Amino acid sequence: MIPAPFRAAEDRYDSMTYRRCGRSGLQLPGVSLGLWHNFGDDFAIEGQRATLRRAFELGVTHFDLANNYGPPYGAAEANFGTIFAQDFRPYRDELVISSKAGYDMWPGPYGEWGSRKYLLASLDQSLSRMGLDYVDIFYSHRFDPETPLEETMGALDHAVRSGKALYAGISSYSPERTSEAAAILRAMGTPLLIHQPSYSMLNRWIEESLLDTLETEGAGCIAFSPLAQGMLTDKYLDGVPEGSRASQGKSLSIELLTDQTLRHIRSLNELAKERGQSLAQLALAWALRDQRVTSVLVGASSVRQLEANVAALDNLSFSDDELAAIDGDAVEAGINLWHRSSDS
Repeated sequence: MIPAPFRAAEDRYDSMTYRRCGRSGLQLPGVSLGLWHNFGDDFAIEGQRATLRRAFELGVTHFDLANNYGPPYGAAEANFGTIFAQDFRPYRDELVISSKAGYDMWPGPYGEWGSRKYLLASLDQSLSRMGLDYVDIFYSHRFDPETPLEETMGALDHAVRSGKALYAGISSYSPERTSEAAAILRAMGTPLLIHQPSYSMLNRWIEESLLDTLETEGAGCIAFSPLAQGMLTDKYLDGVPEGSRASQGKSLSIELLTDQTLRHIRSLNELAKERGQSLAQLALAWALRDQRVTSVLVGASSVRQLEANVAALDNLSFSDDELAAIDGDAVEAGINLWHRSSDS
């Protein structure tokens, strides 16, 4: 059945908070929608459509994908492409659409990591799946210790110069590798626009020096997994519910939900209540407390969940006492699954 024509709400820009991405001309919404989960073939496409439509109506102009988001690999881009063609093509110039390549996508030696052959072939495939002429941001999804960084950055530069991407980004690079990547791109004439690291109350590694590095380089920061794979929601306050990521072993191990970690999470939940927020809203607002964090990436399995996450932007201010109280419970919890790339 052909869906009813989509006509975006005229007030879609009235309440969203936008931040400039580093020293670039690009602004991103405070909350961006990531399609890592909930947009594969294991979810009904009508639910995906409803979430994407509502996101845009709320001023969420940035949709973030990667080549292997699914399941199966490529499905999120293909499903997004179907919805884009039916709903969003008239609004293309109002959208920031990103994709990435770096993790395994197809068999053989040319199907992952950071070679020029893999990155550019993957970009072509992503554009085909989504039915796009270009993506706004193309990322190196992870640092490749076996490929010269000049080659990987050269592929991003080529993507921009060929018109298949407007900006270049990196994800999960260490501060040192970020500086090197930025210098290489700058010499080529293609600035590093943005870094996408994992960051949350339970995974604070970017505070050590990465944010300082990005500020120096003039690059933005968009944090993924700001809810620590669901740990910073009310989902696990009273145990592991059936059907949750932890119960299914989907990117969250039940072993991470230790008694000590749960005590910290419950304390944060109490503070959220005092602020009139949910735990998830507190976590998102906290991640945005530093202006160098351009945006936070959220997933959403329903329109209601999306709306609740975007509502975190209604209260982004913190008192010194609140920040001090949060620091006591915002501690490392072993949730940084991407540290190997970041430590390279």
